[in-house]
Amino acid sequence: MPSEKQRSAARKNVRRAANAARKKRTIAHLLKSTRTALGKQGAKVGREKRRQRTA
Repeated sequence: MPSEKQRSAARKNVRRAANAARKKRTIAHLLKSTRTALGKQGAKVGREKRRQRTA
C-alpha cells in the first residue's frame, strides 16, 4: 500500500501529465484519419458502456 507521500506525488504527476497533454495538444497534431479513427473508437466504447449499464 503506498504511503501518503507517494499518493500525493502520484496525484501531482497525473496533474502535470494532464497539463502537458493539454499544452502540447498531441491529438490535434495527429493525422486527420488517425483523429477520426480515435473518435470512432471512443464513440464505440461509449456505446458499449451505455449498453452494459441498461442491460
